[in-house]
Amino acid sequence: MKTKYQFIVTLFACFTYLSAKAQIQRLPLDSVVARVADNPALQALVAKASAQDAYATGAKNLDAPKISAGQYQVPYQFSPNGGSFMIQAEQMFINPAKLKAKEDYMKGISKVTAEDKNYLKNQLVAQAKQYYYERVVLEKKLALLQHSQSLLEYMLKDANIRLTYGKEKLSNIYKAKADLYELDNIRDQLNTEITQKNIMLNTLMNRDKQTTFTVDTAITLREYESTLTDTATLANTRSDIKSINRNIELQTLNAKVEYSKRKPDFGIQAAHMISYGGYANQYILMASVTIPIVPWASKEYKANLKGIRYEVEELQQRKMDALNQAQGQLASIRTNMGSKKKQISNYQQNIIPALQNGYKTALLAYDQNTGDLPSVLIVIKDLQTSRMSALDRLQELLTLQVAYERENETTALTLNNHNK
Repeated sequence: MKTKYQFIVTLFACFTYLSAKAQIQRLPLDSVVARVADNPALQALVAKASAQDAYATGAKNLDAPKISAGQYQVPYQFSPNGGSFMIQAEQMFINPAKLKAKEDYMKGISKVTAEDKNYLKNQLVAQAKQYYYERVVLEKKLALLQHSQSLLEYMLKDANIRLTYGKEKLSNIYKAKADLYELDNIRDQLNTEITQKNIMLNTLMNRDKQTTFTVDTAITLREYESTLTDTATLANTRSDIKSINRNIELQTLNAKVEYSKRKPDFGIQAAHMISYGGYANQYILMASVTIPIVPWASKEYKANLKGIRYEVEELQQRKMDALNQAQGQLASIRTNMGSKKKQISNYQQNIIPALQNGYKTALLAYDQNTGDLPSVLIVIKDLQTSRMSALDRLQELLTLQVAYERENETTALTLNNHNK
């Protein structure tokens, strides 16, 4: 009966474990990047642009009409024949060219905000890629630890057998156990870092921070070091450059607003007077026009037009500086990427194979009783260190790749070379 009960408990535990494991979501990189659109910072800029578009719909608004009523030319000394009661209405009509210029300017503001949103999105996507790649490399390091643990467990098992026959020292067994326990500390650190990357990615995706998910550990690398990027391409792809262009366009529209101030506005005034004492009723009907080109009224918009020209010049210089800085950054990143790939290739083709051969040689010598356990343990640790260093170089290469895509504003995720 007890055995049957234990079997049921074990079966239920296995079912619970498998169900929990099945519920863990797997998120490839493109899914993470797509979910970044839910980030509150991006949604805030979307709302800001919508607000600016809403404000633009009222750009052609006219001033409210003015209506007045009261006594007109009534003497202080009472007289039944003096003065009248007047009702008056006034309306000013702003020049249509001014209203059109103002509307165009207000519509242009949201276009700048839209490019600012694209720039922020590019930065957030780069962060997501960075955290994702770091998470992938951490997973690879965990797998590497498992491999090292298998080697150490095998050596420890063999050493314990030898100990029973007096062919191994107890101190060497303790050294192997210490190396094995040291892996637990490294594994705990890696798992902590994985949890941190999960929290950071969930934050970017605006999800529950403790939501667990798995990642696609297939690393993809691009041949960016062999590409060249000219300023025309950068100007067409980078959202910060587009934002500067939109600001230049906005200043041009602002100049049109200022220039439209040279145009006159019109007004109309109508009044009806009911005269006291039986006199004939009277009326007033007058039109008015402003004269903004007089010297004392034109100083402001002339000064503003001059200032706008300097603003445009400043934006042009900022654009040139941004393009120059981007070209320099991309050239530096390409050079560094080439160096990292050479280092990774050296690890994969020379250093790690040499250490693997060293491990096989030390293990063979140990099996033939011509070597000792410490020598094998040293080679295992050196092999683990080199593989970890290779993964560190891979992480540095991926960081450079993310930086290149951020600078060049590359969004494509399909890559030609796969390094798994």
